[in-house]
Amino acid sequence: MTAPAGIVLSGLTKTFHGRGKSVTALRDVSLICPPGSFTALIGPSGCGKSTVLRASLGLEPLDAGKVEIGGQAPERATAAGITGVAFQDAGLLPWRSVTRNIALPLEVLGRDVGPAAGRIRDLIALVGLTGYGDALPGELSGGMRQRVAIARALVSEPRVLFLDEPFGALDQILRRQMNIELQRIWAETGVTTLLVTHGIDEAVFLADRVAVMQAEPGRIVDVVDIDLPRPRETALFSAPHFHELCDRIAGVLHGA
Repeated sequence: MTAPAGIVLSGLTKTFHGRGKSVTALRDVSLICPPGSFTALIGPSGCGKSTVLRASLGLEPLDAGKVEIGGQAPERATAAGITGVAFQDAGLLPWRSVTRNIALPLEVLGRDVGPAAGRIRDLIALVGLTGYGDALPGELSGGMRQRVAIARALVSEPRVLFLDEPFGALDQILRRQMNIELQRIWAETGVTTLLVTHGIDEAVFLADRVAVMQAEPGRIVDVVDIDLPRPRETALFSAPHFHELCDRIAGVLHGA
């Protein structure tokens, strides 16, 4: 695995205009995610979380501010395969097998898929889908499809991984299982990760730090360090300090 890269967001500002109304999605959003770290970005709907992610991928032009991924502009980082991304909708192509869905970013980047066959098999094993390489998306459960999406995000050996509510459509039990799996994958790959989520417990369980956003305008109002030991197990969800951290973040979200 290539050495991870840091994420630096400096003064991100973005206003959307339409139907006689202007909405400031982001105002002076700044955040540093050190190489190899796991950062969660949390906030209410409409606070600009996904706009931050899209800007970090070079998909959303900004009115002001700057994004650097390993010292590069996001467009260059994406074109070089330095970034990987997984969304709430796994977005798998239904006519392609698990193996061929995972290989898709390599094709988009113009890389030869053949030499990557071993890596793809390793990724299938990493996400716990050994034996499903030839399966079609329609033959998989929702959680399994999200595992494929994460493997696909990692196939280019990215130095930074962006996750936009990847488990938002799953039930609570499966979501917690996927949280444990994602922690394991992050620990094994060491890739710098920025997770956008609505789930306070998910953010606290997974992250080194949680950046809390509020809306109108979208801005970061607090960054909470998560001082919980790793690896984190399911018993942590009932630990007093875990709930203290969740309550602190909830208080910031609700303006307490």
